[in-house]
Amino acid sequence: MAIQADKFNNKRLRSSNITVVVSIALVLFLIGLMGLILINTSNYFNYLKQKFVVEAFLHNYIDKKDESQVIDMQLAFKDSLQTKSYVKDVTFISKEAAYQFAKMDLGPDKINMVDKNIFPASIQITLQPEFVTETRVDSIKKALEKEAIVEEVKKDDQIMVEVYKNIDKILMWILGIAIIFLLIAIVLINNSIRLRIFSKRFTIKTMQLVGANRRFILKPFLIQSLWLGLIGSGIALVLLALLWWYFSVKIDLPFIPDYQKYGMLAGAIMLTGVLISILSTFFITFKFLKLRTDDLYYS
Repeated sequence: MAIQADKFNNKRLRSSNITVVVSIALVLFLIGLMGLILINTSNYFNYLKQKFVVEAFLHNYIDKKDESQVIDMQLAFKDSLQTKSYVKDVTFISKEAAYQFAKMDLGPDKINMVDKNIFPASIQITLQPEFVTETRVDSIKKALEKEAIVEEVKKDDQIMVEVYKNIDKILMWILGIAIIFLLIAIVLINNSIRLRIFSKRFTIKTMQLVGANRRFILKPFLIQSLWLGLIGSGIALVLLALLWWYFSVKIDLPFIPDYQKYGMLAGAIMLTGVLISILSTFFITFKFLKLRTDDLYYS
């Protein structure tokens, strides 16, 4: 009978451990999925923002005598822009280059009807993604217009700015959903571990009654929870890696690789699984240690 009871208890313990690992893996997989969506969405939106260009048209000097001096002034202005915090990239378009672009757009027939000297030199300024907001773009535009060398400043139309404003709102919603998933994960993992330890509450109390101190009793539970957390986190990371590989390779979705953020996400998932497992085990086991023997039947 004793052997059968031991087999039954071991079987129940294995089943409990599997339940805990599966719970940890599933909830961390959901958190990791939200993290992948957040990272790729953020990277893609930043990629779109980097397409936002402010173009400063420079005064159209047509006097050949001053041409070399004017070009030097324009290049000096370009160099000064590169030191600005809001600038990601600067491209100088000379009068000749502007004429060639117009020639490609209008065609060789129509371009002959236009005076070559009407096309001014310009500087295309690609902004840092964090500066692509309506307020900041307007302030940058006003600052450029105050420069003596600048004749006119044009930016992408208002619709694009509105799109970028909505992008930030979408990212905030995704982040909020990810936080909700984290709270759900804490509750589910905590409940799974609570059920596992609940089945051993009498063993915990027996060890305490024969003289074992709390540290001695807690240690094996914490070590086991550490391994359960690592195994559950590892399974979640494997599932996420397979999912990422499937969508990026098989379906060929336009993911923008950011392995630093992926590594940080993997570390966060692993740390979350281990911490929740250990902390839940500690507080739940400590609770049973403080209970009286009679209370174990009603806890």
